[in-house]
Amino acid sequence: MLITSYSHKVEAGIDEAGRGSLAGPVVAAAVILPAGYGHIYLNDSKKLTARQRETVAIDIKSKALAYAVGEVDHLKIDEINILNATFLAMNKAVKKLRIAPEFLIIDGNRFKNETHIDCQCIVKGDMFYCSIAAASILAKTYRDNLMVKLSEEYPQYHWFKNKGYPTPEHRKALKEYGLSPYHRRSFHLLDRDEQLNINFT
Repeated sequence: MLITSYSHKVEAGIDEAGRGSLAGPVVAAAVILPAGYGHIYLNDSKKLTARQRETVAIDIKSKALAYAVGEVDHLKIDEINILNATFLAMNKAVKKLRIAPEFLIIDGNRFKNETHIDCQCIVKGDMFYCSIAAASILAKTYRDNLMVKLSEEYPQYHWFKNKGYPTPEHRKALKEYGLSPYHRRSFHLLDRDEQLNINFT
């Protein structure tokens, strides 16, 4: 069973989606839940089906005291690296909350806190704390929907299915079509012995 609170303060849970993707933005969400919030599907977003995530995301948005999403695009990721871009997305999400939290709990083992709010990193926090699980679901559904829209522009990469992650199908498309404008140039996109057409625009 998920734990409702870490600090017993006005607490925001934070998580990200898209860190390991080869294309598109990294997205973070911050969520402040009401006391006693629960849902049958509230869990680590990776353990849910797409339909379950969408169902609970609607419920979270309707009942959360506050929630916000921070997004950092592929260009900024290439400029400052994915770790710093993830921290930036998380800080953006927290700063956009309409209620100022008194404490932050973050999924993972590191966070560059630019908010001056006390915080605690929790490894696999989305498996243990309600607000982090909720943040993981909002970040995941937001980013997945964005990648589906981008797939309409570049259907050859099948982002509507792989969401930009390095599936065999995605890597095959990279070899055949080269890079899209949304691919992260700083990432290792193909194996060393494979050739990549970098002239695609």
